[in-house]
Amino acid sequence: MRILFVAMSDSIHVARWLSQLYDEKWDLHLFSSTDNVTIHPDLKYLTIYQAFYSYQREIDSTVNIIGFPVFLKIFVRIGNKFLRCLNPSFRQRRLERIIEKIKPDIIHSMEFQSAGYLTLNVKSRSHDQFPPWVAANWGNDVYLFHRFPDHLEKIKGILKNSDYYLCECERDMTLAKKLGLKAKPLPLLPATGGFDLHYFSTIGKKIPPSQRKLIMIKGYHGWAGRGLIALDALELCKNDLTGYTFAIYLASPDVIKRVEMLSQSLRDKLEVIPYSPREKILEYFGKARIHIGLSISDGTPNTMLEAMIMGAFPIQSNTACADEWLEHGVSGLIVPPDDPSTLASAIVKAATDDDLVDTAAEINYKAARGRLSNEIIQPKVIEMYRWILRENELNRPEEKVDTKEGP
Repeated sequence: MRILFVAMSDSIHVARWLSQLYDEKWDLHLFSSTDNVTIHPDLKYLTIYQAFYSYQREIDSTVNIIGFPVFLKIFVRIGNKFLRCLNPSFRQRRLERIIEKIKPDIIHSMEFQSAGYLTLNVKSRSHDQFPPWVAANWGNDVYLFHRFPDHLEKIKGILKNSDYYLCECERDMTLAKKLGLKAKPLPLLPATGGFDLHYFSTIGKKIPPSQRKLIMIKGYHGWAGRGLIALDALELCKNDLTGYTFAIYLASPDVIKRVEMLSQSLRDKLEVIPYSPREKILEYFGKARIHIGLSISDGTPNTMLEAMIMGAFPIQSNTACADEWLEHGVSGLIVPPDDPSTLASAIVKAATDDDLVDTAAEINYKAARGRLSNEIIQPKVIEMYRWILRENELNRPEEKVDTKEGP
């Protein structure tokens, strides 16, 4: 089977999804949907198409890169900018040529705003039989962006012109149908694929959440993240958090500045974690009693799932699909993204109720075994592609293929 992925070549989410397919020995191709400077080191066993790329020691030897090599990353940026100025449709035209050349059995675009829109433009110009197209929706792709007129028609175009629609929560499936979904819905699957629970079990010592004294905060604050709100909440309830320390990861510049301005009593207990490998962040999750993630829009946050697996009690904003994973007040707490007072009350509740956090850890790990384990997810992903291929064997009309049931 030959699959062409249209996706960001520097994304850990893309790398983790593709890793599920390596044992199948399929012919995998990746067209970079954005002007990425780097290629993720976890990518393997595939051909990657980039306009320009810089030499990276960590690129796996099984990766074949087709593009123009340069020595410095700055030249990648300059080259991509030059091409955009010279021909704004360069990426679209190149994708068209690659599809014509390799004739993939399936095209899978991963996220909407770059990969999905690009694939839609290519399909709208195609006069030949276009390969079966799987359009995957990540995080904010539909839930947030459908509210903007400039994006709404493009989103509707993907939902109507793709052949299969893949998302990770019922909220986005329901919304897609309201927006005119014509593509066949695929089973709900995590955007990154399954989780290696055995690997998680090898990280750090397993301490009951009730014995932990660390609170983890996702520190991104920008057009979606609300890390500053979490800091506001900590200031409100700091007197109820005696003995606790706090660690902020993925901290935005505004969050780092705010930490420096906090009162001495709180700042001394705060650690801003610099960019770190995933394993290091998971070690922190394994030491944390509470994990806080706030944003005005999200899908199923990967960090929330990882924190749950590692036993940290999740406090998540109600603008994500958290309610499809958590029972409010039992296995987690779901709060508004812009209300420091409500968040402060949730933090105090989780910091003082030992039975709550210990019971939640058991419930969440059981959910992970049943819904997240790669032993469950990986076979579903492989069968999904096989089913799509069987359903689209149009060149073999003499063979009757049973396509009544989905993957």
